[in-house]
Amino acid sequence: MLNTNQYFDGKVVSIGMESNEGTATVGVMEAGEYEFGTSTIEIMTVISGELTIQQPGETEWKTYKKFESFVVSKDVKFKVKCSEDTPYLCLYK
Repeated sequence: MLNTNQYFDGKVVSIGMESNEGTATVGVMEAGEYEFGTSTIEIMTVISGELTIQQPGETEWKTYKKFESFVVSKDVKFKVKCSEDTPYLCLYK
């Protein structure tokens, strides 16, 4: 069964499902800045475009491009910036 979620007044939309690797979502973020919270470890992969991430407790931002991945710890908040609409894949562990 697919689940659809919308965040930030519809500026971030994802479709979730159960996969062989666990829960996964595929979504799109409109250009903008966002802060997300996690309840599990999240492994995010940029599908196209790029995402600029500020991990919790860090002052530096790091940019991830097409097919690059990053990991966010459980029970934290992290910041995301994108300059164009950007699709992503997220696996929850």
